[in-house]
Amino acid sequence: MSTTSRPPIRLGVNIDHVATVRNARGGTHPDPLAAALLAVEAGADGITAHLREDRRHIRDADMKHLRTRLTAPLNMEMAATDEMVMLACALEPHACCIVPERREEVTTEGGLDVAGQLATLVPRVRALAAKGIRVSLFIDPDPIQVEASVTAGAQVVELHTGAYAEGRVGELDRLRAAAAQAHTAGLEVHAGHGLTFENVGPIAAIPEIRELNIGHFLIGQAIFDGLPSVIAEMRQRIKQGAAA
Repeated sequence: MSTTSRPPIRLGVNIDHVATVRNARGGTHPDPLAAALLAVEAGADGITAHLREDRRHIRDADMKHLRTRLTAPLNMEMAATDEMVMLACALEPHACCIVPERREEVTTEGGLDVAGQLATLVPRVRALAAKGIRVSLFIDPDPIQVEASVTAGAQVVELHTGAYAEGRVGELDRLRAAAAQAHTAGLEVHAGHGLTFENVGPIAAIPEIRELNIGHFLIGQAIFDGLPSVIAEMRQRIKQGAAA
């Protein structure tokens, strides 16, 4: 893939933890919608929000407000359940990213086992796609999972970068190989989880990457520097990485 013709990498900003702070005290402040609007104004290409089964941060009303007020694409992260498919089909966000989910987890712990769940995933992917929703599957950089994502009918895979962010040896090579495989198979390639100013460059340098979704680091760093500032800095780091 020629880097000279490569389009800019999109930055999706996950606003879940704005809702986490709000829910810690109750009430309406800070407002995830306000954060999403500010993020878009500051240069985010899209907004990601994870509607969990237990509603620990983002809630149904938040998703409705985001869908109504946002002009940028809304990416709804969700588990592969009948409830979430029904809600997504009613909401009709720009995209849905199907992720594994356990009530006990603090954050998403790994990629979706697409190969082991094809029987349940295929009809749910079809139902979402029938509503004009782009369907992404959040997977580990594993060739079996990439191949299964094609079989499942997804348009996009989002590669889980958590192990890379933790410093696992060889993980960057696995991400590069999975991105190349997915692109060759006709899938758009996204990535995310655990990305920071310091580690985003090598991921942005992977030529097949089209979008990075980043949340926890940006929201945390915004406490010190402000959301517009950290989004501008992250966009610059991504640009530098892609040009490397």
